Amino acid sequence: MPSVLVVEDDPSIRQSLIEVLAEHGYAVRSAADGFGALREVTQVPVDAVVLDLGLPDLDGGDALRMIRGISSVPVLVATARDDEAEIIKLLNAGADDYLVKPFSGGQLIARLSAVLRRSGHLPPAHAAHPAQPGQGPRPAPAAEPLRATTVGELAVDPGARTAYLAGRELHLTRREFDLLAFLAHHTGQVVSKRRLLTEVWREPYVDDQTVDVHLSSLRRKLGERAAAPRYLLTVRGVGIKLVAPR
Repeated sequence: MPSVLVVEDDPSIRQSLIEVLAEHGYAVRSAADGFGALREVTQVPVDAVVLDLGLPDLDGGDALRMIRGISSVPVLVATARDDEAEIIKLLNAGADDYLVKPFSGGQLIARLSAVLRRSGHLPPAHAAHPAQPGQGPRPAPAAEPLRATTVGELAVDPGARTAYLAGRELHLTRREFDLLAFLAHHTGQVVSKRRLLTEVWREPYVDDQTVDVHLSSLRRKLGERAAAPRYLLTVRGVGIKLVAPR
């Protein structure tokens, strides 16, 4: 079964998270502070980390960067901070996804299972059954294979997981790359946020702000702004499309 490290200083919240995860078939370990989390990650490998930011010894962002310095384990950040700039900063620091407190057990399981699927840390046996207590999270729908695509000076290769803009490699987070690759595969087509959540995030009931945050970060790395787009054009009320700049 997949193993998860829960890093949360509040004992009641920590216990609730442990119970929800255990009921859905996860092996759970826990830590109450940042240095405890680092010890756990270095001593026994885990498949994912659920990281609270309000830790007593380290700021969660610092703990995230320290974890990233020693491990590529997927990290799901649990935060009460809903400021877009702060969330983008966390994603750029290596977070794979985030949940804004308060959140439900269902949201936690959905986001965590999606992160594990994308990272390849979710064993097939765990993904083969519906998300029932004592079993695994619900399996992802079959994904359409993505092909290498060139749009203007942007080249995206899903097989190699590389993206270049005018010959310069873009350093994208896992989620940013998945988002860009999907849009590149549908170049010129308007893709709704709901479709992105369904086919990229694999979780159609996650809020649209998740897409907005990642698009904002992706725009910055492409050297553009929503007010002055080049590659990522927003069609108000419909969705987003990737196009070659004119």
